[in-house]
Amino acid sequence: MPIPLSILDLAPIAKGETASSSIAASVALAQRAEETGFRRVWYAEHHNMPSIASSATSVLIAHVGAQTSSIRLGAGGVMLPNHSPLTIAEQFGTLEAMYPGRIDLGLGRAPGSDQNTMYALRRDPNSADRFPQDVLELQGYLTGHTRVPGVDAVPGAGSDVPLYILGSSMFGATLAAALGLPYAFASHFAPQLLEPAVAAYRGEFRPSEQLAEPYVIAGVNVVAADDGDDARAQLDAMRRIRAVGLFGQKGRQYTDEETDLLLQSPAGRHVDSMLTHTAVGTPGEVRDRLEAFAKTADADELIVAFQSPTPEQRLRSVTLTAKAMELTAA
Repeated sequence: MPIPLSILDLAPIAKGETASSSIAASVALAQRAEETGFRRVWYAEHHNMPSIASSATSVLIAHVGAQTSSIRLGAGGVMLPNHSPLTIAEQFGTLEAMYPGRIDLGLGRAPGSDQNTMYALRRDPNSADRFPQDVLELQGYLTGHTRVPGVDAVPGAGSDVPLYILGSSMFGATLAAALGLPYAFASHFAPQLLEPAVAAYRGEFRPSEQLAEPYVIAGVNVVAADDGDDARAQLDAMRRIRAVGLFGQKGRQYTDEETDLLLQSPAGRHVDSMLTHTAVGTPGEVRDRLEAFAKTADADELIVAFQSPTPEQRLRSVTLTAKAMELTAA
């Protein structure tokens, strides 16, 4: 039986495009994912990033949900320290009321932003320290067993929206194991601790009402194309975009020569390290790489970040990957 595949969508805003066109592309991506047999699409919370349109995660999920019919939708994830647990319980309780049985809630403790953005969010710099307690408070609201006397999430109470712990370190692995929750590892951009984190999670897992056995989702990048050289060219274009986005001066336009110099620097090596777990090439090449990665990651499910630079190329990559991995629509 093929391993389940899902999609992580950052709603990328390409150069010359708008947030509106990005969101339209995300709708098309989710529709294609539904048609071709992917299990879920998750959207990640980021702030103050001109190339990412998924900052208002719950709003984007609501919009995509209205234009799809069966695929699961969720956050991958909500950065819980940026919010009160009650607010998130109400938002995702509302989504579950709108789209019953289709909503997931992945939770991370990273800020997803810089210091100035943290201020703009009115985020308490110490709020990440309360992450385990906040997860339990949120869980209480969603299960109808509030931990705050006299306070219920409406909508939300009793919705039992499933929680997932996201992480790229040992902290998330041990927390997910202790709480008996599924664990999603961000190996698509932070590959270093994948294997020890998954091993720790599986070794320390305690069953819970939500989950009887450990469940691991591992992130992986994919660029699939009909021609292998085309796929590798697409990945190279994304390397250049990412290098400038992460390490270039904000608002400055870079020439091809300047971008090449950036890629030859430690910044470029860092980008390549982030892309360690990437399946690129023809459908057959992508299949072989994903099957090998699933074994390396000891994963029950893979969540794919499609890295092609244009919406059309991403849609083609989705279709080719689904066929290669023998997915079937519900």
